[in-house]
Amino acid sequence: MPTTPDLRVEHAARLSPAQTAAVRDVVLAAADRDGVNPLSEHVVLHLRYGGDTPVHNVLVWLGDRLAGYGHLDTTDAVEGASAELVVHPDLRQRGVGSTLVEELVKQTTDGRLRLWAHGQHPGATALARRTGFEQARALWQMRRSLLAPLPPVILPTGVRLRTFVVGQDEAAWMAVNSRAFADHPEQGRWGIDEVRLREQEPWFDPAGFFLAERDGAGGAELVGFHWTKIHGGHVHGDEGSHIEDHGHEPIGEVYVVGVDPSMQGGGLGKALTIAGLQHLRSRGLTQAMLYVDESNTGAIRVYESLDFARWDTDVSYRRTPT
Repeated sequence: MPTTPDLRVEHAARLSPAQTAAVRDVVLAAADRDGVNPLSEHVVLHLRYGGDTPVHNVLVWLGDRLAGYGHLDTTDAVEGASAELVVHPDLRQRGVGSTLVEELVKQTTDGRLRLWAHGQHPGATALARRTGFEQARALWQMRRSLLAPLPPVILPTGVRLRTFVVGQDEAAWMAVNSRAFADHPEQGRWGIDEVRLREQEPWFDPAGFFLAERDGAGGAELVGFHWTKIHGGHVHGDEGSHIEDHGHEPIGEVYVVGVDPSMQGGGLGKALTIAGLQHLRSRGLTQAMLYVDESNTGAIRVYESLDFARWDTDVSYRRTPT
């Protein structure tokens, strides 16, 4: 693919307000054209609040217009660096994507890189193959109607539900989350910073954050949770950070469901999921979505039993140096 000769590459550890606004414009243009947000929540939060120190930003300019943006996260020493990128839809097929990938690979410490593509856009697939990447992982987006009937919440004996209390439940939640997702490459590593960032988001609502408890030797102990989220209908006070929402109809999300290993297999995950769906429906929503790893067949079976069906797919591509 020919490369436009006057592309200019810029690297930054942190973005200025002007750079953030330019990235926002590219993200919104790509989302409107493709019908899917090109950046994950993690990257959006980094853009909004600054994110982790090891993050590296790559901007590709065509004249004074931002043509593409790449976000590189080097915090995972085991799996290797991870990146996401977006090219302005009006400036595609000019070598911007290839330039971004080349620059992102240069910034890795060992040449390993994982690229996430949201929505299986054919252009992203072609770019990955063209630059030597192979598919390594797939993340399903599943959806169901909230207008359809929901089964009752049937909790295991001795378990009760309550909602999250900010300033009280963070540590207990992190402990269960770490155990529930011990083998998960992202979710199991969440710490207090990840929780507090999300508590600042306009979508955060503790009334939609359900905790399952049982009585233990030391009193009530947390054994599971369902953290829900509502997309759409939120307006951020700082226009420069308004990246995620597009004015679409609000949709509920099964954001994270986790069950302590001591309670897995007893129906608690399904009960928590139903409780969250009932809450989302009570908010007047008509659709619910979730993300689940393609390899997590047990969770997929549970979601399919609740009438969720595959809607779209995010793909992780991996490049291993030879």
